[in-house]
Amino acid sequence: MYEEENREIKAVVERLLRDANAKCVYLVDKDGQLISASGETKNIDATSLASLTAGNIAATGGLAKLIGEKEFSILFHEGERDNLHISVVGQRVILVVIFDKRSSLGLVRLRVKRASEELSKSIQKLLDRMAAGAENENLLKEITDDDIERLFH
Repeated sequence: MYEEENREIKAVVERLLRDANAKCVYLVDKDGQLISASGETKNIDATSLASLTAGNIAATGGLAKLIGEKEFSILFHEGERDNLHISVVGQRVILVVIFDKRSSLGLVRLRVKRASEELSKSIQKLLDRMAAGAENENLLKEITDDDIERLFH
């Protein structure tokens, strides 16, 4: 990940944590890799959370297809103390917000909506940048040894 996009993503995650009055926020890719985390994260195994969240999205994707839906973009799990709000952002990453009674589902949903729009832009910018880098790499691969010899002789 490039530094500029990494900073943008971290800023959005941290702002969401504050604005939603959440305990912690995680951004995970659909392969189960942690991208960013903020808040009270020290007592949570982030690797397990990331992989289980990706698995949860994959499983509910299967359920969605069974009933004729493309996917369920928002999941909510209510616990005795803590709640999980899980949403798919830009069909590429998963945003996980853990919150307790200090916040509400309505507030979290509202703040997640705004954060998702910002994250989508940053992620698209990152993907565009990566694609441009791949194109440049392909151009370099097309240069042959003969081309290099001609250049220096």
